[in-house]
Amino acid sequence: MISITSEKATEEINMNKMTFIGAGSMAEALISGIIEKNMLPANQIWTTNRSNREKLIDLQNKYGTSFSYDLDELFKNTDIVILAMKPKDAAEAITRLKHYLTKETLLISVLAGVSISSIEMLAGQPLAVVRAMPNTSATVGKSATGLALNQNVSDQQIKLVTEMFETVGLTTIVKEEQLDAVTGLSGSGPAYIYYLIEAMEKSAVEIGLDRQLAKDLIVQTLIGAAEMVSTSSKAPEQLRKEVTSPGGTTEAGINVLEANHVKQAFIECIKTATNKSKDLGKALSKEFELSL
Repeated sequence: MISITSEKATEEINMNKMTFIGAGSMAEALISGIIEKNMLPANQIWTTNRSNREKLIDLQNKYGTSFSYDLDELFKNTDIVILAMKPKDAAEAITRLKHYLTKETLLISVLAGVSISSIEMLAGQPLAVVRAMPNTSATVGKSATGLALNQNVSDQQIKLVTEMFETVGLTTIVKEEQLDAVTGLSGSGPAYIYYLIEAMEKSAVEIGLDRQLAKDLIVQTLIGAAEMVSTSSKAPEQLRKEVTSPGGTTEAGINVLEANHVKQAFIECIKTATNKSKDLGKALSKEFELSL
């Protein structure tokens, strides 16, 4: 048995093995962060998926992880199981692996829309379950992740899973009913920012700037603005007003955004994404109930 420690840990956390069910981009981001931050040796991280053996070999070559399609081998001495397959495949996957889970197993799900109650129902036994909603910025260690957990998760397990997701960015614990809002805001959030960057790049070309130069200026502007919001005690509204001189260029631009109701469009965008997350969750829950 190995000892998991970090600068933030106040007590040792012992763990034998971590197993990922699904080996997509989110699984790889977590594997990369965990290994880079020395949270767990690569040879004690195992992966599997439905049939893409090439992906498992690629992870093994890049990170030194192990893989198997033999469930007995895969789950032997496993303490943590991470569900990282497509949400629609969750019922089949959990049904196949549930006999290998015990009350000591920590089950972590990064599946959008799959509720803790659905996981418990499919597993057919009381388990320590954590739902995580990271975003794609986990691939560069800058995710904003919301965590929700059931009553079976111990304080030690909370510490472990928090530190696990902190290897790929900021982590906060929320109530499960708030995860749909987290999905609509930060889960889908990177796409909203990319959409904004698309518009800024297109405008830059139209006003005569080279595309690469425009990209560099846009990226640095966003980084700087984000850092200002992060470090300043001032509200974003106040920071905006301080940049917006009466009769100046910024005011002229802001007036166009206001005239086109851009702020309200973003508000409706996030609300709609949140409601879609709720709807998908309800649909998946009904589908899982029918599968039993």
